[in-house]
Amino acid sequence: MHAAHHWDRINGEAQCRLCPHACVIREGTTGRCGVRRLRQGMLSAEAYGYISSLAMDPIEKKPLFHVKPGTEILSVGSAGCNFRCSFCQNWTISQEHPPLSRLAPRQLIEEALEQGACGVAYTYNEPLINFEYLLDCARLARTRGLLNAVVTNGYIQPPPLAELLPLIDAWNIDIKSLRPEFYRRFCAAELAPVLETVTTVASAAHLEITHLVVTGGNDDLQQIAELVDWIAGLSSEIPLHLTRYYPQYRWEAPATDPELLCQARDLAKRKLAWVYLGNLGQGDDALHCPACNRLLVERRGYHTKSVSITEGKCPQCQRRIPGIF
Repeated sequence: MHAAHHWDRINGEAQCRLCPHACVIREGTTGRCGVRRLRQGMLSAEAYGYISSLAMDPIEKKPLFHVKPGTEILSVGSAGCNFRCSFCQNWTISQEHPPLSRLAPRQLIEEALEQGACGVAYTYNEPLINFEYLLDCARLARTRGLLNAVVTNGYIQPPPLAELLPLIDAWNIDIKSLRPEFYRRFCAAELAPVLETVTTVASAAHLEITHLVVTGGNDDLQQIAELVDWIAGLSSEIPLHLTRYYPQYRWEAPATDPELLCQARDLAKRKLAWVYLGNLGQGDDALHCPACNRLLVERRGYHTKSVSITEGKCPQCQRRIPGIF
C-alpha cells in the first residue's frame, strides 16, 4: 500500500483533497477516480507503480507542437479518471479495468534514458489522479536532465497543483467546452476548476490547449468562439489544438466534419497566433512565424523534417516563439 497525499480524516472516513470532487471515501471504497481507496483508516494510492501503457512517441503526438520538435518522449499511463466523458477517446483504460504491470519510478526513468527520450509524458488516462507516482517520477526525471510533460483534464485542487508546478516543463490541458452545463452533463464535473488550473499553469510553465470537437456536443462555431475568446484573454500566444472526435464509448455520432474543423481553425486564427488541427491524418502541420511567415518547423503529421528556431526566436524577424526549443 502506498500512502496517498492530500486528504483529511473525518469521522472515520477520508476526504480526498486531490481533485475538486473532494470525495468522502468510506472504508474499503474508492473515490470517483477509482484509484484512491481507504484501507484501515489510511487513504491509499492504489495505482502507484501500476501502468497500462508505455510507448515511445513523437512529442508532437501528445500533442505538443512547441516542445522539442522532432524528438521522442516516453509516454506512460495507468488506469482510471475523475471524469465520466460520454465521448472518451481512451475509455478502455480510463473507464474500464485494463491489464496492469508494475513499473517503479526509477525503472521508468532508466527506460527513458535507455531509449534516448527527451523526457517523460504522463498521459493516456488521467495522470493527475496518480499524483504520488507522477510526483516521484517527475522528481527523478528532473535530476537526470529529462523533461516532464503532463497531458491532463486539469481537474486538480490548487495545493497539489502548486506542488507539481516546479517539476513540470510542459502541459497540455484539455478544455472540453466553455459552458458549465457541458461539463456537468457530459463529463460529471465542473468547468471552473479547469479554467483555474489553466490560468495558473499559463503563468508558470509552457502550456498548450486541446479542444476535442464532439459532433452533437460542442461542434458549433459559437461555442468554439467562446473558447477562443477566453484563451485570447489569457494570452494569444497559447497554442490551441482543435482535434477531431471519432465515435467512442457511449457517443455514437459521426466523426467531426473536417470542413467544420477548418472553419474553426480560421475563426481561432483571428485571435490566436498558433492554431493546429488534430486527428485528421497526415496533414500539413508546419509552424510559420505569424509576423513574417518564415517556415520555422517543417512537419507532416507527427514527422518533423526541419526546425529553424534560434534561441526561441524567428531567425528572420526575431519574433519570440513560445515553447521549449
